[in-house]
Parts: sequence; structure tokens; C-alpha cells
Amino acid sequence: MPDAPAPRSRLRLRVSPAAEAHVRAGHPWVYESSVRDQNRDGDPGELAVIYDRRDRFLAIGLYDPDSPLRVRVLHQGTPATLDDAWWAARLDAALSLREPLFGPDTDGYRVVNGESDGFPGLVVDRYGPTLVVKLYTAAWFPHLPRVLGLLAARFPEFAVVLRLSRNIQTAATRQGLFDGQVLAGRVPGGTVVFHETGLAFEADVVRGQKTGFFLDQRENRRRVEKYARGRRVLNAFSFSGGFSLYAARGGAAEVISLDLSAHALASAERNYALNPRLSAPHETVQADVFEWLAHTEADFDLVILDPPSLARREAERAGAIRAYGKLAHDGIRRLSRGGILVSASCSAHVSADEFWDAVRDTATASGRSWTELHTAQHAPDHHAAFPEAQYLKAIFLRFD
Repeated sequence: MPDAPAPRSRLRLRVSPAAEAHVRAGHPWVYESSVRDQNRDGDPGELAVIYDRRDRFLAIGLYDPDSPLRVRVLHQGTPATLDDAWWAARLDAALSLREPLFGPDTDGYRVVNGESDGFPGLVVDRYGPTLVVKLYTAAWFPHLPRVLGLLAARFPEFAVVLRLSRNIQTAATRQGLFDGQVLAGRVPGGTVVFHETGLAFEADVVRGQKTGFFLDQRENRRRVEKYARGRRVLNAFSFSGGFSLYAARGGAAEVISLDLSAHALASAERNYALNPRLSAPHETVQADVFEWLAHTEADFDLVILDPPSLARREAERAGAIRAYGKLAHDGIRRLSRGGILVSASCSAHVSADEFWDAVRDTATASGRSWTELHTAQHAPDHHAAFPEAQYLKAIFLRFD
């Protein structure tokens, strides 16, 4: 009878002095280029221990040999045993953070926000009776049963849908996993209805963008509602109409949802129909927002500009800043006296100050008198605990 294979030694890494300092300061990422030494090859999802230059424990994290982001740190400081109790405590901390944020009129929100909640490369969103687990690294594949068990204990009888970033979908097939896979319960048609501050929305949790809806703009939607009364509202890059519904509930005189995607506009119309108490006229317009804004002669009292990311890599940052300025310029042109511009960005490569300054500079160049009403970044359930996680920003300006 052959001998059993000897247990593998713990995967041990040492990193550059700069990376060591970053990890010690709480940064959750270690790049391939920062790894100076390791005792053997590692498998996706294996726990890797990082030691400092004095051979002392520095951190432990998920190892991914196929990603430039080689280790996603789970714990740093003193040694810890990452057993079931450790994982449960981490999830419960994330749930405790959200518990005071939402009343019974909201059952759509982020449950776990990746690195900022101590689950690097993993996001969990709730849509009514359904949870969507999105993975951004194959390192989570071996740990998925544990994650599902923790969620099942805290969200009994919830359906669970798996979403995968594009870069790991091929690796997922080797594990019998695929994007949009229903791991628990049923999701008829792939779409579920959830509520956000009393408004009903649909989320395409199986095939939709992100996890099915853009939950991160909830607080800015609530701000738009406060400014909407009696105003003619343009919601540009409307997607499924989130801002449109809030404006309508806020008493808008009229709402136009503008988007290039017919699929998105159809979703906006369905969302509006889910809320029969909304009485403001709602029109959908399918067009390229940049072209439409540049040539329309229509005037509005509230213009919302919430484009998809305009800088997906650092090399696109300067062009994105110019594009945000151009959008603001064309939006301001269409604002009536006393009108409000709401401009937002989800481009992580453009900082909040760069974005806000681009819009402010455009406002000043317009020659109109303006007042800054508000700036915003992440909602509390989407909190960003380190610089690279900061992507969302918005600014509200009123023009006299």
C-alpha cells in the first residue's frame, strides 16, 4: 500500500521593504512584483503567510498565482488562526455595520464590500430574498463552500447567485462554476424585485451589470429627490432609471431618462411601472448622451450626469477628466435659471478632487453665477477603507 503523501509545508513569502510597510499600515494588496522570496509554488486560494525581514509574522492572505495581485491580505499584525469562528466574526462585523443603516423599507444594499470589510476580492449584495456573491479572484473558489455556509446561517432560505469577473470565468469552469449560476434557492427568470427607501426596483441578478443594479448611488438618489419638486428633470446615462424614480417621487414636473441602451430604458420603464404611485410624466429617450446633449435645444431644471467609468486604466485619466468637463459644459448649457447640475463619476483612476475641480472649472468658465450645494463620495454600506477602493464621487451645483 503506497504511503500517503507528505503534508505540504506552509506557503511562506517575503516581500519588498515598500510592500512590507504598506501591509503593516493595513493595505490589503501585495503585487507579484513585490514578492522577493517564497518557499514553493502556491495554489489559487491557498493561505500564504508573509514574514518580515526579521522572519516575524507580518500577515496572512489568499494566494493567487495567476494574478498580478498575488496576495490579498486577510489579517495582519499578530498571528491568528483563520478557523470557522474567525470567519464568522468577520462576517458578523460587516452585518453589524449595516444593521442601523436601513429600515424595513430597504431590502437592497451591500452586505460585504470586499477588502473594506475584510473579504478581499469578494462582494455580497442583497436584493430582497436573494444574495449575489461576486468574486474578483479565483483565490475564493476553494473557500466558497465556507462563505455559502456562513451566509446560509444568517440569511436562511435566501436564494444565492454567483457572479464572476471576466478574468476568472475560464478558471471557474474548471471548478464547475459559471457566471450567473444559482447556488441556492430559485431565481425565476433571473430577475428579482427589491426595495430601496420604499421604491420598488428590479435587479437582473443573473445577467445584469455588476450584481444586477447600481446600489452604490442610493444616497445621491435620495439627495436628488429633495431637489426635484416642480422641476423638469433630465437623467442622462439613466440605466434602469434609479435617479428618475427618486426625482418623480420628489415631485418632479417631468422626468426624461436618456440612455444609449434600449435594454436599460426598458428596465427603467418597468421600474416606473412597479411604483404606481409615481405620477410625474416619464419619457425614455434612446440616444448617445454626448451627442444628444451637444445638440438638443431642450431646457431643464435639474440635469443628472452619471456616466459609466470613463477611465478604466491610468492612461485614460486625462481624457476622462476632459470628458467630464465636456459633459458638465453641455449639461450647464441646458439648465434654466435656478437649475441644478448633479455630476457623478465612478472612475477610480480619477480622484475626487480632480473630478470636482473639472466640474467647478467648467461651471466658472460658463460665466454663470453658481453655488456648490454638496459633494459626496461612498455610501456607508460601500465604505472604502483604502485609496484604491475609492471610486465614487458626485457634486451638486445650482446655477442662477
